[in-house]
Amino acid sequence: MRALLYDAFGVFPRVAEVPDPVVPVDGVVIAVKATGLCRSDWHGWQGHDADIQTLPHIPGHEFSGVVAAVGSAVRRWQIGDRVTTPFVLGCGSCVYCLAGDQQVCEKQFQPGFTGQGSFAEYVALPYADTNLVRLPEELDFAAAAALGCRFATAFRGLVAQARLRAEEWIAVYGCGGVGLSAVMIADALGAKVIAVDVAEEKLALARQAGARHTINAAVLAKVPDAIRELTAGGAHVSVDAFGSQEACRNSLLSLRRRGRHVQIGLLAGDQADPSLPMGKVIAHELEIYGSHGMQAHAYPEMLDLLTAGTLPLARLIGRHISLDDACAALANLATSPETGITIIDRFAA
Repeated sequence: MRALLYDAFGVFPRVAEVPDPVVPVDGVVIAVKATGLCRSDWHGWQGHDADIQTLPHIPGHEFSGVVAAVGSAVRRWQIGDRVTTPFVLGCGSCVYCLAGDQQVCEKQFQPGFTGQGSFAEYVALPYADTNLVRLPEELDFAAAAALGCRFATAFRGLVAQARLRAEEWIAVYGCGGVGLSAVMIADALGAKVIAVDVAEEKLALARQAGARHTINAAVLAKVPDAIRELTAGGAHVSVDAFGSQEACRNSLLSLRRRGRHVQIGLLAGDQADPSLPMGKVIAHELEIYGSHGMQAHAYPEMLDLLTAGTLPLARLIGRHISLDDACAALANLATSPETGITIIDRFAA
């Protein structure tokens, strides 16, 4: 099969012919139809993720496709099924999985990180019966590929973690794929959204996705002050959807008393240990949550909103590119002016 891989961290990736993956006994092989290009893939390529132990490595962790092979222990899936999966695959048997919290499984498999990923014609996955999600016929592969990381992580972060309610104020820091997903989901929930970014073109997309107010942090120095004034005391919920020390700190400082902060953006590399205003967290009884994907069993609520048109995910998709184009797209991701979610959906030479 053809796959994109890198031989060392930070070294420009290449496309090569590699052996097809072997189907796990408890898993499947997916013929990849579409896969998203995510900032987490860039962090992995940079060497920021300790889970990547073996090089050369194939990145890619949010994808959709068709089951091409089925392991002998799999009971729920057949060749030809249209599927996607969370980027965290829970083992199904640890105490966390048995409690329904596969997203924090202690023996989790992450395609593109703990194992080879989806920037390839095929990807092998274990734990299939616990983690595969059947796709509605109305949902195309490109839209489904955006679910596994950015959209699902934002959905669970706002619905399950932050418990966002209609008419509450929410500030979203960062309007990349996960930030725009958060904006769209918050608007669908009836919340009042403030989007923050340093690029006007991304803020324009945020307004299209449902933001009532936008703030350009490259122009306005004290963003938390502006948010507290706009909301008469601070946002009920604030999200760092970018992943930086400044965005994380500003998100907390944007909250009203008893507000909820959700960390969705990955804090990695030199941004891994932010200085946080813990005195204010105590005095104002702020809540801090992480959002690490979403369990497969929780997908139906999100899929129902997608198929009903309540969450027009297709609006968030930007470019469609080939596997060969993805080499430069991955390498340049941190500085790219591209807006929306980039989808790889052409794999042949």
